[in-house]
Formats: sequence, C-alpha cells, structure tokens
Amino acid sequence: MARYATFERATLKFLEELAANNDREWFGANKHRYESDVLDVALRFIISMQDPLREIAPHFTAVPTRVGGSLMRVYRDTRFSKNKLPYKTNIGIQFRHEKAKDVHAPGYYLHIEPEQAFVGVGMWRPDSDSLRRIRERIVARPAEWQRAMGDESFKRHFAMAGESLTRPPRGFDADHECIEDIKRKSFIGVRDLAPGACLKPQFQRTVETSFRSGEPLMRFLCKAVGVSFYALYEFPGAVSAGRAGPISGARVRRSE
Repeated sequence: MARYATFERATLKFLEELAANNDREWFGANKHRYESDVLDVALRFIISMQDPLREIAPHFTAVPTRVGGSLMRVYRDTRFSKNKLPYKTNIGIQFRHEKAKDVHAPGYYLHIEPEQAFVGVGMWRPDSDSLRRIRERIVARPAEWQRAMGDESFKRHFAMAGESLTRPPRGFDADHECIEDIKRKSFIGVRDLAPGACLKPQFQRTVETSFRSGEPLMRFLCKAVGVSFYALYEFPGAVSAGRAGPISGARVRRSE
C-alpha cells in the first residue's frame, strides 16, 4: 500500500448520485458501488493514517472496520428528525480517543463531500459533565487557554466553530476575560479544504499537517476531561516528568 492514500473520482461521483437519488431502492441497486468506491477507499485511507496518528497523538485510534470503527455509518438516524432521507451524502471519518467509549473525549474528524471538505479537531457538543470541566479549566487557567488559541500554527490552519450561548452559563462570571469562549457549546477547530482536495496526491499530508496543528486545542481539552494526550515513555530509572532517563538524550513525557 502506498504511504499516502487519496480518494477517487468514483467516490465523489457516487456521493453526487446518492444526493440526487437518496432512497433505499437506488442505494440497494448501487450498493456494490458504495462498497467499492466509497467504503473500501475510505478504509484504505484509515489504514494509511494508522502510523501517522500514532506519532501525532498515540492515544487516538484509526480503526479500519466496516462497522464500529473510524468510518461513520452511511445510514442516517431518522427517528427524531424531520428529514427522513435514509442516507448520508458525505464521508465522515472520526479518529477517536482510546477512552471514547467510556468518556466523551476529543477527536479528529475528516468530512468529505463533492462540494466541500473540512478537517475538524476538538469536541462537538460534549456531554454536560465534560462541558462543565472544559469551562472550569478555562476559568482556572485562562493563560493556558489563550496560549492554545493563540498558537501560530493552530491559528494558521483552524478557526473555532460551533454554536454558543447568548448569555454566560449559570455559575460563571460574565466579566471573565474568556467569557466568549466559556459560552461555547462545542469546542472545535475547523479547517476548510477545497472541493476535490481529497483527489490530490498531497491530501493525506494536508490532513496530517492539520492534525498536528490542532495539538494545542486537543491537549487542552484532553487535560480538561481527564484523558491522556501524550504517551508516557517509561524508562527504567526515570524519576519524574521532563527529566532525562538512562537512555542518552531520551526524556520522559508526562502523560497528559
């Protein structure tokens, strides 16, 4: 398998046709195309992201399975929606934290449609406990939050997105210096990509670069909700975080 994976024109063509024929009869007749042009291509991309993701954020997983892995289902949940169209017309890939089944944790996301694509990092609509933890950490550590938001690489690649409250959440000071961020309902950075970018040879490198640039936000959120971001390099004789171990030049990373 090539080091860098891309998507295919047939992938986008299928999504275009699905948008125009979003019904079970058409999908059933073209399911073989979905499996070859969308499913298999997306799984190949997920596999190609496994090694880079271990380097970027070792507690996050790239799981190339048809069900229950990093690739989001094509089937829409229409039970509580006025929109009864049965299928999603985009590819959604989420690289989740290894603890994501146990807690609401930050994640990396890739969204592909024929007319738009974007990379996302952070937490979309976290549960109430996680949301409270994030807000409380911003209150307690405003300088740390501002450093994350002010990081040059993060600002160059991402813009914060998502809905916010119109008023400060209950129990939080309306005059806090970070109140506009405290009012957020989601903590996500989004990088828009050009339509058709997924067909370019450099596409995977663009995704990898984006994920690396999302580190300041991801690290802050992981700390806030109590999950690890970096790996802990355990060398015999290492005494504390940040101090050299017995291997020349090696340093111990604190589990964050």
